[in-house]
Amino acid sequence: MTISMYTASTPRLANILKNVSAILTKAEAHAEARKIEPAALLTARLYPDMLPLTKQVQIMCDMAKGAVARLGGVEIPKHEDTETSFAELQLRIAKVIAFIESVPQSQIEGSEDRKVTLTIRGQETVFTGLQYFLGFALPNFYFHAVTTYDILRHNGVELGKRDFIGNP
Repeated sequence: MTISMYTASTPRLANILKNVSAILTKAEAHAEARKIEPAALLTARLYPDMLPLTKQVQIMCDMAKGAVARLGGVEIPKHEDTETSFAELQLRIAKVIAFIESVPQSQIEGSEDRKVTLTIRGQETVFTGLQYFLGFALPNFYFHAVTTYDILRHNGVELGKRDFIGNP
């Protein structure tokens, strides 16, 4: 049995994006119930040299939309990194889900060998679609999604593994 590039990408990315959206809803409710200023969670970091929660969500979204766009051979939508509230992060996630679900399955199928070129730290790196997705985009996407979860869990939001995994 083989798995298609579409099956490995869009539905999986959308699932985790929706789960992170639900996690952010819990975080906002947590802040409200405990009279915590939302900015305390939105600017929280796991360690001083790590990026804050808002940036984790922005990068997670960028990885999802970039992956699907590159695999589908379409232009990557631009989103300004200006979110400063839970509502704005939710809107960004919703826009990314709508975008990735709008790229036709037929455009993503067969992208395993599509050439994907990225400039990483000033150096051009060329991947096949499969190498790019499994070795770069997906690990980065999950890293930032998990870090979002970890920041909130570390700050007392009642979350469990099921919140992250959702209904696969």
